[in-house]
Amino acid sequence: MIDYRKTTAVAPDKGFTDALTSLTLTPGVVGTATLDNGSVIFPITGGHVKYYPPGTVDPYVQGQIKHDGSGLSLTSGPTKVDVTNSDIDPGTSLLYGDVSVNGTSSAQHAILFDLDSRTLQPLQTGPDNTAILQGTRVLVSKDAAALLDKTFNTDAVKAGLLVGTATITLNTT
Repeated sequence: MIDYRKTTAVAPDKGFTDALTSLTLTPGVVGTATLDNGSVIFPITGGHVKYYPPGTVDPYVQGQIKHDGSGLSLTSGPTKVDVTNSDIDPGTSLLYGDVSVNGTSSAQHAILFDLDSRTLQPLQTGPDNTAILQGTRVLVSKDAAALLDKTFNTDAVKAGLLVGTATITLNTT
C-alpha cells in the first residue's frame, strides 16, 4: 500500500492545445494547481494506491487518488468552466470531478476523463522515497464532451480527444 501526498502532472498533447486555440478557449488553473514547464500540476490531497506486478492481477494499479482544491479552467468570452476536486480511480480507468459554469455548479463527481493505461510504464522509483507512475493517456469522456459542447455552443469537442499524458508521483513512506 502506498500512502501519499505528492502530485499528478498532465503534459498536454499538441492536438488538445490546438483544439483549444481553434475553439478560442483559454485554459487556466484553479486553486492549488500550477503550471510548470508546460505541464499542469495537481497536488494529491489523499487516497491510497496498491500496485501489483503487471500481469498478476487486473487492473494492476488499484485505489483512489484525490486532488481536492485544485483544477482546470476553460474560458471563452464571458463563459468560464472550472473543473475541480478530481478523483482518479485507476481500477476503473476514470477521472471524476466537479464542474461549475460561471461559478454555478453544473455537475458533481461527473466522469470527466477516460484513462488509457495501455501506455503506462512500469513503476519507477524516484528521489525522496517516491514512486512514479508515468504514461497513462488522459482522454475527454463522453459526458465532458457533451457538457463542453453545450456550454460553449459548439459540436467540436469529441469524446476520446487526447488531453495529454499523466505522471503521478507518490510518497512511499
